[in-house]
Amino acid sequence: MHVAMLAPIAWRTPPRHYGPWERVASILTEGLVDLGVEVTLFATGDSETKAQLHWVCPRPYGEDPELDVKVWECLHISEVFDRADQFDLIHNHFDFLPLTYSGLVRTPVVMTIHGFSSPKILPVYRKYNGQVYYVAISEANKHPDLDYIATIYHGIPLEEFPFFEQGGDYLLVFGRIHHHKGVREAIEVARRADLPLVVAGIIQDEAYYQSEVAPFVDGEGVRYIGSVGPDQRGEVLGQARALLHLINFEEPFGLSPVEAMACGTPVIARRLGAMPEVIADKETGFLVDSIEEAAIRITEDLAGIDRRQCRQHVEQHFTAARMVQQYLDVYEEILAKEGRT
Repeated sequence: MHVAMLAPIAWRTPPRHYGPWERVASILTEGLVDLGVEVTLFATGDSETKAQLHWVCPRPYGEDPELDVKVWECLHISEVFDRADQFDLIHNHFDFLPLTYSGLVRTPVVMTIHGFSSPKILPVYRKYNGQVYYVAISEANKHPDLDYIATIYHGIPLEEFPFFEQGGDYLLVFGRIHHHKGVREAIEVARRADLPLVVAGIIQDEAYYQSEVAPFVDGEGVRYIGSVGPDQRGEVLGQARALLHLINFEEPFGLSPVEAMACGTPVIARRLGAMPEVIADKETGFLVDSIEEAAIRITEDLAGIDRRQCRQHVEQHFTAARMVQQYLDVYEEILAKEGRT
C-alpha cells in the first residue's frame, strides 16, 4: 500500500510550535511508516519525516509573509493530484479545497475533516459526499448532511508527555490566543480562584490579545510565556494544577486537553463541542457551563481528581497507536470497496 499524505502548509510538519492539523498528519505518517506502510508526505520543504517527503512550498506561509497563500496552496495541492496514479490512496488533511480535485483522478481519496471553519464551505463537502470517504474526529463534529466511513479520535505519542504525580500552583491556558479559546474567561476564573494563570500559545488575534488579555498580564497573577514547543510542552502542561479550556465555540476535538491529561493534569472545560467525548466529567476534570462553576470546581473539587486516572484515560482512548491502527483499518476497507488490493 502506498499512501499520499496531504498535510497543510501553514506550518511545518510536524509543527515547531502551533499547527494541530500538521501535527496529526505527522503522528499518523510516522506511525504508518513504523507499521511498514509506504507513505509519501506532501508538506513544506523543511518538514521532518521518516516517510518520503515531497514538496513544492519551501517553508510554511505562517512563518513567511512573503509567500502568497493562494498561490502556494494551489501548487501544493495540484502536486499531489498530478501524481495520483502513483498512489493507492490519497489522505487529505488540508480542508475542503482538495475535494475539488478528487473527481479528476481514479485514486480514492479519504479526508479527515478537522473542523468546519464556516457553514459557507459546506456546499463543497455536500458535492463530494459519497465520492470522498469522510472521517470525523468526533461525534460532535459530524454534520447531518454528510456520510462518514468512521469516527477516529486523535491520538498522541505518550512518550512525549511525561506523567507528573503532583501539579504545581498555577492554572494554565494552552493554545491559540483567540476569543474561541476563552483566554479572557480563564483570566477571570483564575482571579476568582485566587491562583496565578500561565498563558501559552500563539497570538492568533492581535486585537483580542491587546484588549482582552494584555491589560491583565503582570508577570505574577497572569504570565504570558509565548508559544511553547515540544521541548517544553510536557513540563508546562504537567506542572499545572489544571488546564482551563473555557472555549467559546463548538470545539471539533481539542488536542491540548488530551495532552494535559496525559501529563496527569485535569481539565476544566466548557461543555461545548467534543469536550464531553474527550473529558471524563468528575474523573479527569470537569465540564462546566459558566465562569462561576469553573471557579467553584477549582476551589472545592479539583483536589479530588486522581492525576493517575487522567493519564490512564489517555492511555485507554487517545494513543497514537490506536489512531494509526484505526486509520489503517479504514484504508483497507476503502481499498476493498474500490476493488484494489
